[in-house]
Amino acid sequence: MTKILEQSVIKEKLYWQRIEPGLEVFVLPKKGYNKKYATYSANFGSIDSHFIVEGEKRELQVPDGVAHFLEHKLFEDEEGNAFDRFAVLGASSNAFTNFTNTTYLFAATDNFTQCLELLLDFVQNPYFTDESVEKEKGIIGQEIRMYEDNPQWRLFFNLLGALYQKHPVRIDIAGTVESISKINKEVLYQCYRTFYHPSNMAIFVVGDVDAEQVLAQIENNIHKHNYQPLGEIKRLLPQEPAEIAQEYIEQTLVVSEPLLNIGFKEQDLGYDGEKLFRREIATNLMLDIVFGPSSKLYNELYEEGLIDDEFDAGYVAEIDYSHSIIGGETADPERLYDRLVAGIKRAQAEGISQAEFAHYQRKAMGEFLKSFNSLEFVANSYPAYHFKNINFFDYLQVLQELTHDDVNQRLQEHLKLDYMARSVIWPKS
Repeated sequence: MTKILEQSVIKEKLYWQRIEPGLEVFVLPKKGYNKKYATYSANFGSIDSHFIVEGEKRELQVPDGVAHFLEHKLFEDEEGNAFDRFAVLGASSNAFTNFTNTTYLFAATDNFTQCLELLLDFVQNPYFTDESVEKEKGIIGQEIRMYEDNPQWRLFFNLLGALYQKHPVRIDIAGTVESISKINKEVLYQCYRTFYHPSNMAIFVVGDVDAEQVLAQIENNIHKHNYQPLGEIKRLLPQEPAEIAQEYIEQTLVVSEPLLNIGFKEQDLGYDGEKLFRREIATNLMLDIVFGPSSKLYNELYEEGLIDDEFDAGYVAEIDYSHSIIGGETADPERLYDRLVAGIKRAQAEGISQAEFAHYQRKAMGEFLKSFNSLEFVANSYPAYHFKNINFFDYLQVLQELTHDDVNQRLQEHLKLDYMARSVIWPKS
């Protein structure tokens, strides 16, 4: 049965249907848009390497990098390459894997029905051979080696390694050359059958489309496969200590200017839904007030030549791990670090004023409404939040319900120096 979820604040109608045995499909008609966009997402990311399915007796531990490897391989089948078939239809296609999800997508102006069918078909029809898997190891191995020399990538993962002692978020999404060498077609099929079951997936379509026609097409395609119900997937994560792994980490690479990131490890974890969404929005609002381009601290640092326009601060909110990362390119990482710590202490001593809170709250509302005009933004964001039991379209409502005290509380509770780590990339001399 189709439900229409009215979104009064953003004045949109979102169509939803649950297709047995559990696939959730969302369609957002946007009249007047030339482009149509669709995503097919699996709740399966790089951190999901240890798991057990309800009703089975044996836990499974798979090599790091399987989710990313599987994403690469699904585009290939006995007919060739799905990328090429999308191109013939005049569509662009892509896919990405992050820590928690894998998403396949396309954008098209014409031939939408054929493109949607192609997306559904290739994601649901894995084809792996020993030869193709071995070939892919070489391709992904080159990708891993390339990222080993990428300064921004190393800055980021070095920081995660400093923040987390055991959690797999500290491991590169693609794995390592050693870990992918242990992947074979049996491992890929095993993970595919577990995580690519409809009950662990979601589809989001946005653009000038007929919602009922799209839902009917997807339902007809899914029912052709005669899926059987799957038990609940239990992800088995190591017990992560509250403390960070190390306070400081550095590396020397080919860069014109040093890079600095500081990170804060979240202590308030273990839940999803609106409570998690509220924490995420409050924390990002706080970070914008303290470190954003309009903040006093940002402008002081900019005038001193310690940061440039790329300086940024953001918060990642997940059920089992969360952190903020602040930083960018700088001529003097040591001085910038000292100034950031002093700025945090000053902000915590002074607090965020009611006027600042109201101003940045309005600013966040405007930015969300502006970004909502991007079909890609909407289609990529909604499924990721859906897997955390969050309705992404509730953003404005949650933002409006935040209080001045909520944001000040996050300033005091999250930016704790005892849970801060620092990552630096120095230029080779």
